[in-house]
Amino acid sequence: MIRVLIVGTGAMAQDHADAFAEMDGVSIVASVEPRPKNQQPFNAKYAIPNAFQTVEQAIAWDQFDAVSNVTPDAVHHRTTLPFLAAGKHVLCEKPLATNMADADEMAAAAKAAGVINMVNLTYRSVPALMHAAAMVAGGQIGEVRHFEASYLQSWLTQSLWGDWRNEDQWLWRLSTAHGSMGVLGDVGVHILDYATFVAGSDATRVSCRLKTFDKAQDGQIGPYRLDANDSMAMHLSLQNGAVGVIHASRFASGHINDLRLKIFGTKGGLDVHFEDFNSRLRACLGDGLTTGTWTDVQTPSVQSNFARFIAAIRTGVSADPDFARGAKLQRVLDLAVKSDTDDTREQAV
Repeated sequence: MIRVLIVGTGAMAQDHADAFAEMDGVSIVASVEPRPKNQQPFNAKYAIPNAFQTVEQAIAWDQFDAVSNVTPDAVHHRTTLPFLAAGKHVLCEKPLATNMADADEMAAAAKAAGVINMVNLTYRSVPALMHAAAMVAGGQIGEVRHFEASYLQSWLTQSLWGDWRNEDQWLWRLSTAHGSMGVLGDVGVHILDYATFVAGSDATRVSCRLKTFDKAQDGQIGPYRLDANDSMAMHLSLQNGAVGVIHASRFASGHINDLRLKIFGTKGGLDVHFEDFNSRLRACLGDGLTTGTWTDVQTPSVQSNFARFIAAIRTGVSADPDFARGAKLQRVLDLAVKSDTDDTREQAV
């Protein structure tokens, strides 16, 4: 039996708990949450027997094997390091940290501890994405030359997921003082991973522009200063010589939670969709190149990150995306901010 501790009991923690609760041989044994009003209903819903208010209390108890860290972005660093020092396996929500130095420290600590470590980049569970990456790695589109990718949300223009003006779970994402890197860190990290993972190459140069829009009187709602970026546009050069663009926004009216990647090589192209929580892969290959004909590609199902995390613990074989991958992505995010802040054309990664 693998005993899991969940740190944080917000909305995303329920996704983690739902996934672990469905697995054979896995038990959620405790939660860590400083707010009893959040923790009590969470523990009751998932029949979690133990509750702690601090990481230190949980570590002193020590009756768990793995940690699922679902705290806000700015808290990942200080809550994860003690668990690594205690020799616990850790699945951490994205982004790994809010700056490159913290992310590097977390990756180094995980390596030194010799434990299973993963970043929950959700869309590594998308069948079309994973199959596209395998096709590129197998040489089916030849040498990668160009790509374009987008992550489009619209929760600042509609209320499907709740009223962001009155709910803390949305407001903190709009405030740098509350640890948010804005859309760049929240969903930009996803689309950055989405594109470079399929391309099979890391970034070497980055240029980015970030935009924060007026959303409230004096840019403030209660304790939240709404100064985090709402839209981003980034140009990337990759180690394999490819170039491309990625963009993301919370003002993409008409899109609820949609990701798309088009990637082109010397032998063909791929079009990866994730829309309405369904994925689709299309390809233009072979004779289709002369007619511009795109055809659907069947994609096998894939394991969730949660299942791969547990499988890695059982086998002792590390799983991707690990903390080292999270640190690489954070470096690009930091340099994207620097590119925008310094108003420079490009930053070397």
